[in-house]
Amino acid sequence: MNTNKLNRRIILLLFCCMISFVSCRKFLDKKITNGITTPTQLSDLQALLDEALGLNESITPVYGEASSDDYFLNPDYKTVLDKNPLLKNVYIRRPYEYSFQNDWSKAYLEIYNANYCLDMIKAIPASTDNRNQWDNVYGSALFMRAYYFLLLTWEYAKAFDREASSRDLGIVLRLTSDFNVPSQRSSVKQCYDQIVNDVMESVGHLPDFPVHVYRPSKWAAYGLLARTYLSMRQYDSAYKYADECLKLRSDLMDFNGDKDVKPLGGKYPFSKFNKETIYYTGRSGWVVAALSAANYMFIDSGLVKSYEENDLRKTAFFSLVKGNYTFTGSYSQNATNFTGIATDEIFLIRAECAARLNNIKEALFDLNTLLASRYKSGSFLPLEILTKEGLIDRILLERRKELISRNLRWMDLKRLNKENKSIVLVRVYEGNTYTLQPNANYYALPLPTDIIKLAQIQQNDE
Repeated sequence: MNTNKLNRRIILLLFCCMISFVSCRKFLDKKITNGITTPTQLSDLQALLDEALGLNESITPVYGEASSDDYFLNPDYKTVLDKNPLLKNVYIRRPYEYSFQNDWSKAYLEIYNANYCLDMIKAIPASTDNRNQWDNVYGSALFMRAYYFLLLTWEYAKAFDREASSRDLGIVLRLTSDFNVPSQRSSVKQCYDQIVNDVMESVGHLPDFPVHVYRPSKWAAYGLLARTYLSMRQYDSAYKYADECLKLRSDLMDFNGDKDVKPLGGKYPFSKFNKETIYYTGRSGWVVAALSAANYMFIDSGLVKSYEENDLRKTAFFSLVKGNYTFTGSYSQNATNFTGIATDEIFLIRAECAARLNNIKEALFDLNTLLASRYKSGSFLPLEILTKEGLIDRILLERRKELISRNLRWMDLKRLNKENKSIVLVRVYEGNTYTLQPNANYYALPLPTDIIKLAQIQQNDE
């Protein structure tokens, strides 16, 4: 397909996406008459998905991570925060008003692309000749829609709760590219049901492994299901799909020496698309990446101290700047930071769920397998934790240490507070102390103001 034509089509879809979820008809009255065509063939739809997947480099939501407890800002950054009310309020965890462009709009761009492909493929019969391509387009679109639904639900909705989630407000479940379908918020339960259904259906259409980790696969779908069920605290299902994921492939990098690991001590020692990467996405770069690149974002000192002397992750993940540590160990090899699915995360999901399900021996095996690849050769002594709670606590600590800056901490805080961990977040800024209590309303971040007004949907409680 002609590249220029595809680019023009992408531009049209980017424009359409901005308005699709608000059903704002005044935009639809304007005819676009510049000769732009729309993708209708399988090759076009695959090209559209691949282009959208390329956007995954820097599009996953960031506000939750920016509100988490893994970092603090250099006081020198005050002048910048004062000029950026959104960034300031995300940092001190206070409700704020903001409009396009933002986490919401960027994620719904990907959802629109997925919905467009799902709508268009209905008119293309699957046949013997096109079956593999048809399946890949259909399965990939379902996966992508679910992936961004999940990230938005983690950021803009309350934590899953069996008793309350049928009443709690979730996100807008856009299931079509038709602008005329009005937008409304679904319940948290409906959101998770849709996510699970989409991923489950995608499994039957995706290949075991992708041609490139920008593309979804069955391997990635199992990982996404494990993530989803973990955030719902449905540990039996999370264990099941983490296990299915690792049965397909369970490679880990050895930090002592591996073709995907450069000499430790420099910035970004890990190869992009390394052997642990199951599905690649990167964080929206304008907030956290900009701060870390400018050496204003420092890692929580207590977290840094939790790495033991022979733990190579401290050297691999952090750089010392002005007496504090910045995170420079992303699998992205740049400051946007990897937020996709990787085998180390899935090992930790399976370990945690095994422990919660009283499979202590198996949980220890997974945890020790991961840690043995992270410590200096010959220095790691396999853990022998006997109590269930002690093991769970250690796994959660290692999860925080291993998966730092991957857009998972905000979700973890929400689900762990539902497990009565009672984690209180504290920020000190300009001499004022800002405290966020467990299960506070702010854990469901405020929706964009323009969406509230245009779509006339309910804002989250302050």
